[in-house]
Amino acid sequence: MITCVVEYTIDAAKIDAFERFAERWMTLVEEHGGTHHGYFLPAEGASDRAMALFSFPGLAAYERYRELFGRHPDFIEADRIRDDSGCVLRYERTFMRPLLPRRD
Repeated sequence: MITCVVEYTIDAAKIDAFERFAERWMTLVEEHGGTHHGYFLPAEGASDRAMALFSFPGLAAYERYRELFGRHPDFIEADRIRDDSGCVLRYERTFMRPLLPRRD
């Protein structure tokens, strides 16, 4: 399994648009073979940071999902929410592998 961690710098005044963007991407990840672990939004302290975590069975499955970016109409529509609203100022993507608790 590979987990993608996306760290966002967002426009806090546009949190509603960011939530619409996030909800759409959670659905798309699930529809295209991944497991979305949710978006984590500002609650206290710095108000311009958000994070998303989602997993795919492996890098090949993630790459198949990524091939749809800019080509599949649902992916284009989801990105349009971000682009038209300006809710995302910047983001950084990192891949991690989970180390989960043992269940003996």
